[in-house]
Amino acid sequence: MMQAAVTRVVVFFETLTPASTAELQQLYEPQARFKDPFNDVRGVAAITAIFEHMFVALHAPRFVVTQQVVQGEQCFLTWEFRFRFKSFKPDTERVILGATHLVFTPQGQISLHRDYWDAAEELYEKLPVVGSLMRWLKKRANA
Repeated sequence: MMQAAVTRVVVFFETLTPASTAELQQLYEPQARFKDPFNDVRGVAAITAIFEHMFVALHAPRFVVTQQVVQGEQCFLTWEFRFRFKSFKPDTERVILGATHLVFTPQGQISLHRDYWDAAEELYEKLPVVGSLMRWLKKRANA
């Protein structure tokens, strides 16, 4: 049963669109928790708002799940998040590598969604101006 729930989640996120964010209520239990480097929220409405904002802030965001491990009611996914910034013209496609820990209810809904990725390496270092500063700081820290 959990493998079917995981497959449903993977397909959903790999085909996510602005219109399909309304379907998140089918994947998450009502008081589910979502945490990533920028957010820590509870409830489907708050989780939906995060993914809706993703489509407002970014051009062509999409997830590519590269691996999955399912054990009992838990799952660990590795993924690529591909997108372009709307605010930088022209902008090349960016890729963030990350992982997700999911905990499912016995009914197959997500109760915990925790994303792990390095915001400094995967995002800040790739930005103009800020990236130069982050790379300099990293070099100084490693000296």
